[in-house]
Amino acid sequence: MKDTFKHKGMRQQLVTVLVTKGIKNEKVLRAIAKIPRHLFMDSSFLDHAYQDKAFPIAADQTISQPYTVAFQTELLQVKKDDKVLEIGTGSGYQTAVLCELGAKVFSIERQQELFKKTSKFLPQLGYRAKKLIFGDGYKGLKEEAPFDSIIVTAGAPFVPKPLLSQLKIGGRLVIPVGEDVQIMTLFIRNGAKEFEQHEFGEFRFVPLLEDKN
Repeated sequence: MKDTFKHKGMRQQLVTVLVTKGIKNEKVLRAIAKIPRHLFMDSSFLDHAYQDKAFPIAADQTISQPYTVAFQTELLQVKKDDKVLEIGTGSGYQTAVLCELGAKVFSIERQQELFKKTSKFLPQLGYRAKKLIFGDGYKGLKEEAPFDSIIVTAGAPFVPKPLLSQLKIGGRLVIPVGEDVQIMTLFIRNGAKEFEQHEFGEFRFVPLLEDKN
């Protein structure tokens, strides 16, 4: 597992691309500049690791496009020690970004293969989530709620009610909603039953899987 000057240089170029696409949050950009994204991918994709593109990983899933990761993270407005729930651990790249921002991360993964791989891999890189859980993201994590923010990293056909209910007052949920194409949606909880909703255009994600058992 090597991270070379060449990789660091490529990350800086990636950060420049993200800035031109409108990412402004300095902490998010610093996290992207620091995290060795190539280590989260299969070695055959090394040349593509710092292009602003999504790529396939195990279990028919993808590692999200860096712009999407940065965009979602920016919407969360993460502060140090925030309690953040991530739905869809995947490769662990987004988890690492949240850890880099100082968040206490609880992350749920539906795919056993990915869950096992990422649970071992993240600590090797020095990223320690509070909890990595193999389970159903639609249900959230009631026993650890409420959360300062919740991020969903897969396309949800609808907004799962448990996720809204597990937000703190003032908390933020960032979720791509839709079937084939998703609309990036931000919910801010203003009261017990009061939510403010904002939409940020179209994105494409792999579908959020529901536990059918």
